[in-house]
Amino acid sequence: MARSKVNICGTWIDNISLADAVSRIEASIKERTPLYIVTPNVDHVVKLRHDPEFLDSYKGASLVLCDGAPLMWASRILRQPIRERICGSDLFVYLAGIAAEKGFTLFFLGGRPASARKAAQILIRKHPEVRIVGVYSPPFGFEKDDRENRKVVDLIRSARPDILLVGLGTPKQEKWIKEYHQKAGAPVSVGIGASFEFTAGIFKRAPLWIRRFGFEWLWRLTLEPFRLGRRYLIDDLEFFLLILKQKWKLVRFD
Repeated sequence: MARSKVNICGTWIDNISLADAVSRIEASIKERTPLYIVTPNVDHVVKLRHDPEFLDSYKGASLVLCDGAPLMWASRILRQPIRERICGSDLFVYLAGIAAEKGFTLFFLGGRPASARKAAQILIRKHPEVRIVGVYSPPFGFEKDDRENRKVVDLIRSARPDILLVGLGTPKQEKWIKEYHQKAGAPVSVGIGASFEFTAGIFKRAPLWIRRFGFEWLWRLTLEPFRLGRRYLIDDLEFFLLILKQKWKLVRFD
């Protein structure tokens, strides 16, 4: 069955609901067929135009789920409305609940040294039935070390998780998943950004009403202006120019 997709500045996003995405995930676990998921936001769309390796990781993804509210707005401007926003951080928490209910096992890879383990403890308190079969925060720069990559792959293969949750930040996590998800052997791999830190309380997420209005990016900017200022206020301006060009058919994105 053909997948319905929306093209936003050359990034093809699956136009599906959370329920549809979960059905795909459950089918992949049942069939033991490797699947990996990416969750684009504005920053991803801009980076994809300048990083061929990052773009390659997107082309190989089984599901591309809309993370950013501005992408939802853009889809409406382009008259190709995306059905549902599926934020990576929300998907992380949701999958933990599904795993507890269905008996799926999880492996946490990435995050700051203590954040993934603390996130695991919090989720176990919330969902006592959830089975987290591994937690590992690799050293900085590990992706360039063949020995460390083999160690990570061996840890995951030994644990045999159903779902591998990777919080290494963009674009590192997407590139790593593309390169190693089949070797690691987990049926489902998902890039989840700073979700371990959010769940552990190291980073504070925006209140729900701010998220519902689509201004979580502004909330994060106020908390980390020096780290995120250039990204949101300068680098990502390219996105809005690209949307206007696409809307007015001044450029064609394949």
